[in-house]
Amino acid sequence: MRASKASFWIRAPPHRRGAAVPRLIRRPQFQELTRQVFAASNGAGITLNDPAFPHFCGLRSRSPAAASPAPPSALGPDSIPEGTSVSLGRRERPPGPRAPPGLAEALSALGLEGEREYAGDIFAEVMVCRALPWSALPRTVTPEMRALVVDWLIQVHEYLGLAGDTLYLAVHLLDAYLRARRVRLHRLQLLGVACLFVACKMEECVLPESASLCLLGAGSFSRAELLRAERRILSRLDFRLHHPGPLLCLGLLAALAGSSPQVMLLATYFLELSLLEAEAAGWEPGRRAAAALSLAHRLLDGAGSGLEPSLYSPAELRPLEPCMARAALRGPAPGRAAIFLKYARPQRQGTSLAAARLLRRPQPGPP
Repeated sequence: MRASKASFWIRAPPHRRGAAVPRLIRRPQFQELTRQVFAASNGAGITLNDPAFPHFCGLRSRSPAAASPAPPSALGPDSIPEGTSVSLGRRERPPGPRAPPGLAEALSALGLEGEREYAGDIFAEVMVCRALPWSALPRTVTPEMRALVVDWLIQVHEYLGLAGDTLYLAVHLLDAYLRARRVRLHRLQLLGVACLFVACKMEECVLPESASLCLLGAGSFSRAELLRAERRILSRLDFRLHHPGPLLCLGLLAALAGSSPQVMLLATYFLELSLLEAEAAGWEPGRRAAAALSLAHRLLDGAGSGLEPSLYSPAELRPLEPCMARAALRGPAPGRAAIFLKYARPQRQGTSLAAARLLRRPQPGPP
């Protein structure tokens, strides 16, 4: 319906199923209705229990008995007493690490000066994000097969020049789908590239063409199959696609700790290596990033160095660090060589070669 300059249409808010069909209200009528409501209430406003409220909203008036609030003794199990504060929609956030001092400056260092006012909320949203519930992979998919698909996704991600968060979101969607539904082995590569396609729509400004993704798959699937797999992912995951990745957590923790660029690059390498491990899907993004940064600090700054501020205890990080160290010592193993070769280039200062050399160096024991 075309809107004119004199008066445009405002759609009334949708009602519950079974109620009257929402009407279209012209703007002058809406303004007149607002003046009538204000005049009838003598400037005090009309409450939901006011008998005049249904009349001004265009609903049928209720009887006085129905309009009067029920006594406290008549409240049912699902009723909410007056004065009780409730939060509708999402569940209450579980308690997480308290926002450390210097968080606003850390956001500014990441180029987020406009979000300084919401520094505490951003930190809580990122660091308290839960991991996927632990669940074994389907019998048709082994950890080696999963690592092979992730390794191929890393090559596609680098070839297309996509953002780092896109890769982590794609692997997260892959793990979430594998734990929610069985996948045939010959469709595993199609599932991986479909997850990357969905992640691009969430994180990228310029999307890769679906035809180019099919071309990178060497003709193993068609464009129609890719779009059909995308719809299955969205339906199975119920459109729950937002997930603060560990890369943002790593940037926040490194800015808070004042880490050097060399430490940050080494920690990014360890963090990306964890994508190849199936057990990493059960790690919280914040703890995963803290383990990578702690391992990088210990290798470059000495055994006695640690993260400041310390948001996780050494006992919480101890199970994660050996997994990253083993992946770095594995080297360019067949089916897992993409990350090692990616970080062995001069553009990344040969980080993978330096990491293997530092890990093989004898570490001093505790005093």
